[in-house]
Amino acid sequence: MALLATLFALVFVTELISWIGQSVFLEFFYAIYLRIFYSSTAAQQKKLKADILLSKKELLQTSAQDQFAKWAKLRRSVDKGLADLEKLNGELSSARTSFSLKFNSALWIMTTGLQFVIGWWFRKAAVFYLPPGWFGPLTWWLALPFAPAGSVSCGVWQMACRRVIKVGERVVRDLASPSPSEGECCFSELASRTYGCVRVHRPVSPPCAAPRAV
Repeated sequence: MALLATLFALVFVTELISWIGQSVFLEFFYAIYLRIFYSSTAAQQKKLKADILLSKKELLQTSAQDQFAKWAKLRRSVDKGLADLEKLNGELSSARTSFSLKFNSALWIMTTGLQFVIGWWFRKAAVFYLPPGWFGPLTWWLALPFAPAGSVSCGVWQMACRRVIKVGERVVRDLASPSPSEGECCFSELASRTYGCVRVHRPVSPPCAAPRAV
């Protein structure tokens, strides 16, 4: 039973991550990682952005002809701030790329990779035994590739769990999807009653008179 529950839990977690979206988990854990290891860099980036915006605003309000010295000083300050900001952005971008690679690798190892390892390690073990005669000649297929006859192998159990979870996911999506409101239903019913049976009467042209014989 421990093997049965472990494989089901692994398949469930893998499908749950796929359903929610791996990028959602990546953004969530990257925000935590950034707050722990790069808090000063992120704060410096935020402060530098605010200073650059303030300097740009003051630069736009300064005349280059009447106040050239002040304008040049502000211009140098903006250029230096942009260069420092680009350097910080490059550092954080490199940290994000490295974290994304490590996170995706660790997530694959803990879900899909662990399923492969357990399936290979217990390839000759039976997850559980079937009552004799339930599936007839198909019983041997459920034991593939190396499980004892009359049992369910790890690979077949993983396939069955994945299929059941996907069906459950589809049911949850259908239940969670918004149904048409009562007003929309009434409007569509009224429209079908009003316009569904309208007949267009076209004027019928009189038949052409036969030519008279001369």
